[in-house]
Amino acid sequence: MKILVTGGTGFTGSHLVKHVLREGNKCVVLDNQEGIMLDELKSLGAEVHLGSVTNEADVRNAVRGCDAVYHLAAAFRKINVSHQVYDDTNVHAMDTLLRICKEEGVKKVIYCSTQGVHGDIASLGENPPVPGSEDSPIKPEDYYQKTKYEGEMRVAEFCKVNPDFDVTILRPTALYGPGDPARFLMLFKQVKKGWFPFFGKGDAFYHPVYVENFCDAFTLVMQHPESKGRTYIIADDRYFHIREIVQKIADIEAADRPGFKCRMIFLPFYPMYWLSFIVAAIWKLLPGDPPLFPRRVDWYRQNRGFVIDKARKELGYEPKVKLDEGLKLAYDWYKKNGYL
Repeated sequence: MKILVTGGTGFTGSHLVKHVLREGNKCVVLDNQEGIMLDELKSLGAEVHLGSVTNEADVRNAVRGCDAVYHLAAAFRKINVSHQVYDDTNVHAMDTLLRICKEEGVKKVIYCSTQGVHGDIASLGENPPVPGSEDSPIKPEDYYQKTKYEGEMRVAEFCKVNPDFDVTILRPTALYGPGDPARFLMLFKQVKKGWFPFFGKGDAFYHPVYVENFCDAFTLVMQHPESKGRTYIIADDRYFHIREIVQKIADIEAADRPGFKCRMIFLPFYPMYWLSFIVAAIWKLLPGDPPLFPRRVDWYRQNRGFVIDKARKELGYEPKVKLDEGLKLAYDWYKKNGYL
């Protein structure tokens, strides 16, 4: 089988490309940047196209001859860019991709959306906490999440007109693992300093998914034709308070540095939240990303936790790598590659 992975040089995409190749498939990659894994992907036999999902010619060139498309490419965590960038990449590009896939005879498309379309899972604040599911209300809380859900709606519209076309939507929770250049690396770096600030009590729930567990879900979707037209939350088997995750990272650091301790500092939430708006506004006049912005502070209060019953029942999905093991694998990779 020949499979296209859009966004295939990024963190999640590069893992998925290697996963596809390990299973004996041919893999085509379309991405607009080289990424840190480019040479490794090429050495493993991936056919890499440097181009954009917003460019129809690039998309058609990559799709041609493929049996399936795993669509990961997205505008993500871009701070000082216009909404048009998100619209073009996360919404309009979906229309182009689906049309070209149909024209080129692609048999299956799997779209990587996000848990973020559900926003804060308010029921986790109940006693006892009630996790979310695929049926939880749709209430995206930033423009990235909004456009990812609009991408889902474009899938639904296309499939209504083309009922035989086969698309499955996956909504991963918080991806982490070796090669993660973003939030989890930030957590590890802050813990290494020996202190960790919380805006609030650190009791918000967070639901990780190890990147290879997520890759397994793509294989299972391909093996289950009944996944056509379905949407699945893909996550690890449990969610945690964010302070629990920070403590687990501190424990890994302490095992490597005898005597190490990480002091947790708890600050009031709302003063930092309102300050984040001011900092973000000022930074629009400056180069680079702001050190503080609302979405970053929101991490300390938003509850994210889900059941994965649907994926278990319909796909046979079972996350193989648990959090302690996954965090240690990520830590070892960061150390080996000079990030820590």
